[in-house]
Amino acid sequence: MEGRNPKKKRRGREESLLVIDRVRIKTPLKVGQEIHIQGPSLEALRFQGARIGTILTVTDATGGDFRARVISLTEKEASLFIFEAFPHPTESPLEIVLLQALPDKERMEWIIQKTTELGVSVILPFKSEKSISLEERERRQKKAHRWQSIALKAVQQSRRAKVPKIESYRSFEEALSFCKEEGLKILLWEKGGGNLKEILRRSREPLIYVLVGPEGGFTEEEVKKAKECGFIPVKLGQRILRTETAAITLIGILQYELGDLSAASPSNHDLPSLRDDSPNPLSSFPFNLKRLS
Repeated sequence: MEGRNPKKKRRGREESLLVIDRVRIKTPLKVGQEIHIQGPSLEALRFQGARIGTILTVTDATGGDFRARVISLTEKEASLFIFEAFPHPTESPLEIVLLQALPDKERMEWIIQKTTELGVSVILPFKSEKSISLEERERRQKKAHRWQSIALKAVQQSRRAKVPKIESYRSFEEALSFCKEEGLKILLWEKGGGNLKEILRRSREPLIYVLVGPEGGFTEEEVKKAKECGFIPVKLGQRILRTETAAITLIGILQYELGDLSAASPSNHDLPSLRDDSPNPLSSFPFNLKRLS
């Protein structure tokens, strides 16, 4: 952007500029079109750190989603080039909020990456009695900017239209108070409780809160507090899962049973032919593949 010294860019900042949240346009769009953004939409782009080359999702007047790249940016206007249309909705009808007891090492990054790919809407890390200490919390908080960057990269890889929000690190009680009264609330607990399959069969809630504990599990007092807030304890089978495995597994189950993972796949005539006599798709490439090996 104008007025900035490119030499002062930080590595973490550049990573977060790969993908930003969506822009909404009041006219129909098509691939190959160039559009110009002004006013509040431009302010939003600048606030999110847009620069030339930034990729974002644009929703047009018909509700269609497109991928666009920023090709010019000034104080008064941004120009975007529409280069791809999403043939099908990439966002689940579910709004899944993951309340995750903060694990150690790189596990939180793994959880953010994989649950973003699976369509989670919000991720809120929290401190439970058996998770990391308050001293560790302060050290972890300095890495919060990297968590959002990981989510942004996962959005780009999975071609999602919406970037999940990574909430600030909170206490267990603050995590519970974050939940609204409405919505389905599921607590993963190794001692079990309700039948997950039956709970999901009866549920019609588009908003789902998932509460996942640390490696040592929740204490009896924490489970009691969660129940008082409307959470239903459930168990994922007879094996004890690691915290990252439990979070990813449950969100995958939710998306399959209530979301979009069980959506119909493209029909066979939409897929490329794989016959032996089909032309080699690499034969038309304008370079010699042998030179790349």
